[in-house]
Amino acid sequence: MSVAPGGLEQVRVFLNTWRLPHETRTPADDLPELAANKRAWRAKFPEVPPPAPGEVPELTELRTALRESLGQPAPAGLNTWFERHPIRVTVGEESPIRYVAEDGGAVSALLVLVTGALAHDLWARLKSCPDCRNVFYDHSRNRSRTWCAMYAETPDGRACGSIAKVRAYRSRKRES
Repeated sequence: MSVAPGGLEQVRVFLNTWRLPHETRTPADDLPELAANKRAWRAKFPEVPPPAPGEVPELTELRTALRESLGQPAPAGLNTWFERHPIRVTVGEESPIRYVAEDGGAVSALLVLVTGALAHDLWARLKSCPDCRNVFYDHSRNRSRTWCAMYAETPDGRACGSIAKVRAYRSRKRES
């Protein structure tokens, strides 16, 4: 199962708005259409306000930066994003530490979720499948999962791990 814990799941879903469909292998970007539909946006991202019309290009840039930092425990490449969209830390009674965006946009709300994942050492568990580029959460004990799935979990799913292993096996057979 690839579902991430808490608010990090919304970040994972956001990152998967860019996808490489199995059928066509042509990149698809669902972000503009999703951002235009406030109801669909709220259903997928309950903790992130719908973006303003001019915010979509910045969300696209953020998605690229976050995808580039996947699997890293301390992605220094995100520092410029935190400089542009500062996050405050507050201490409260209901939750010991809370992260709050200084502005109310969708980019800042996503960065709040990323901040929580970084603080709780969960960010490095978000990874991208080397085959289909799907972002998944690594639940393995030793954090060694590589592919989005070993077996097709749904009828239209792809078993990237099995496909890669079969490809490697056939390559070794041809070489020997």
